[in-house]
Amino acid sequence: MSTYRAFEATGVHNLQLVERELTAPAPGQVRLRVETCGVCHTDVLAVEGLRSDPSRPLVPGHEIVGVIDAVGTGVTAWQPGDRVGVGFLNGQCWECEPCRRGDFVNCLNQQQTGTTTDGGYAEVAYARASGLVRIPEGISAIDAAPLLCAGLTTFIALQQGPTRAGALVAVQGIGGLGHLALQYARSLGYRVAAVARGAEKEPYARQLGADEYIDSSSTDPGAALSALGGASVIVATASSGASMNPLVRGLAPNGRLVVVGAAPDPLTVSTPDLIFGTHSIVGSLTGSSIENEDNLAFSIAHDIRPSVEVMPFAQAREAYERMLSGQARFRVVLDMTA
Repeated sequence: MSTYRAFEATGVHNLQLVERELTAPAPGQVRLRVETCGVCHTDVLAVEGLRSDPSRPLVPGHEIVGVIDAVGTGVTAWQPGDRVGVGFLNGQCWECEPCRRGDFVNCLNQQQTGTTTDGGYAEVAYARASGLVRIPEGISAIDAAPLLCAGLTTFIALQQGPTRAGALVAVQGIGGLGHLALQYARSLGYRVAAVARGAEKEPYARQLGADEYIDSSSTDPGAALSALGGASVIVATASSGASMNPLVRGLAPNGRLVVVGAAPDPLTVSTPDLIFGTHSIVGSLTGSSIENEDNLAFSIAHDIRPSVEVMPFAQAREAYERMLSGQARFRVVLDMTA
């Protein structure tokens, strides 16, 4: 096989199937045969031209599971045949100041898979060895793919700050991120409150692990959380700054609002709501590759799985549109073997 198929994004909302030449991995990199790739909302950065040079062809996709078939020079910890994953972060450089201090997520020289470097809407993908995640036995490639991004994002967010077992933790939004966050929060031993719009979502939220359900379309979610004693952590997954605004008032003393949902509108907060109660608002991007291995091990141990819709690789354009419509329940995954 001297070529492989890939979907390239160029310009705005233009995703085309092309043949690419198969090349050897660069030093420090590996090449893998892609088995599955999740379709994430962050893929809009590539497909909708929201990057520095939209005219440059780029393969989207950053929830990749595959098998290594070649390693570049200098790679010693990985071998052909290893089953691996690649998430949003394509591998740290080990040399910049954040890396030298152990902050691999904020590496200054790290590519973003499917956004600044080619991703997984393809039969073949390349990644830095430092960005690889070992995929353990006991989980399918279909289930593992969304956990590498949506799963890791919420798993790390729930651990932003010391929170004792049994404390109230809230998850705002029951979607691609939120439906996983509820499962993690339950398994971490928290008392879990789900915040979402509409009473019809309550049965599913409770099935996923929610002890309490707050319908934000009929009540002030901040006041409702405060009445429950206040949340030590609130993970905000909805893509709406306005919907996050009242949540700060629902924090317990020293509580944190952790924002993982990227929204086009700003989040606004009254300064007294921060000062009284010593509340804080933080953003959380994702985790490192080794933290992703912790995430997968935890997911297997507690039977945490994403709700997925599987589509064949040839329908990548349709899969992207399905994700973009907001109708998917809740993650779309491309299957290269279908």
